[in-house]
Amino acid sequence: MPLQISITPRILHFKEPAHTSRGVYHEHPIWLLHVSDPQRPGYRGTGECAPLPDLSADYSPDYEERLCRVCKRVEQSGCLDTEALRPLPSMLFGLETALRRAEAAAEGRQAIYDTPFARAAVGVPTNGLVWMGTSSEMRQRLHDKLAAGYRCIKIKIGAIDFDDELALIKAARRDNKNAYLSVRVDANGAFSPDSVMEYLRRLAPYDLHSIEQPIRAGQRETLAQLCRESPIPIALDEELIGIFRADDKARLLDEVRPAYIVLKPTLHGGLCGCEEWIRLAEERGVGWWVTSALESNVGLSAIAHWTAHLLHQRGLFQHAMRHRILPQGLGTGALFTDNIPVPALQMRGDELWWCDNA
Repeated sequence: MPLQISITPRILHFKEPAHTSRGVYHEHPIWLLHVSDPQRPGYRGTGECAPLPDLSADYSPDYEERLCRVCKRVEQSGCLDTEALRPLPSMLFGLETALRRAEAAAEGRQAIYDTPFARAAVGVPTNGLVWMGTSSEMRQRLHDKLAAGYRCIKIKIGAIDFDDELALIKAARRDNKNAYLSVRVDANGAFSPDSVMEYLRRLAPYDLHSIEQPIRAGQRETLAQLCRESPIPIALDEELIGIFRADDKARLLDEVRPAYIVLKPTLHGGLCGCEEWIRLAEERGVGWWVTSALESNVGLSAIAHWTAHLLHQRGLFQHAMRHRILPQGLGTGALFTDNIPVPALQMRGDELWWCDNA
């Protein structure tokens, strides 16, 4: 199969500094992959590789050179060797989604999966993310999310005075107009093993849905103890980075026994690697939800359709089952000043919708 793959580098600029567990980003380099096949009319698709410096397992200063070599191998073989690309999750995600988009385009479809979401019949519930910032900035962001009608709020903590963060969580409980508000917090590994239980005890009275990654990744024994003793359900995020083999994934879940895992295809093994995480988690009664990882609209759209596909597979878009959908960590790519225009994601209240006629 004579595949052709071209690469377009881009640099996206954040409207406001983006705080992560590994630092603050002001701009974000990405690489767009354009796949085509001269022998198949209409077979054209674009995917996005968006590794995060100091966080992604496959990021390096020579990332573009390595990506070129990977794409050349795919061109020559005419197929995607997902097993060989396990250690390169952002590259794998870009190639997976480019090829899926090309297949869909050859069949005359915009969406990479045929789901009620792709037919604009349902939206995907999302959490409203309150980014790190000053106390006043975070309070305004919380106010905006509550005013928009979000029923699940996710607050980044661990960057400002902890008493101010507690006040923010208390304000979320006091100021919301919804009958019930679910509150998640994400510590991004901010707490030390010696102090983390005290922080968890102080957070416990606020009836939190979960806390993501309370301590830095790589402290498995301590993390397992926290999952046993924490008064708040613990979700793993950064802990999943760099674990690619199925037996290693199973070992982590068996040893730590988290309440949830938070999946980001760019970081956690592409679509196929995340589907493996989900299978292993469901076998063990571990919950999961999907979150984007600062991708442009190109990657975000693919993640949204894949997430809707996962929910559809499980019958959760049926009216009687919709209450079982955990809010996902998706959005409309509003973080960047120069995002790539891609139809047609839009928020309606706290649900992400695809407008196929946009």
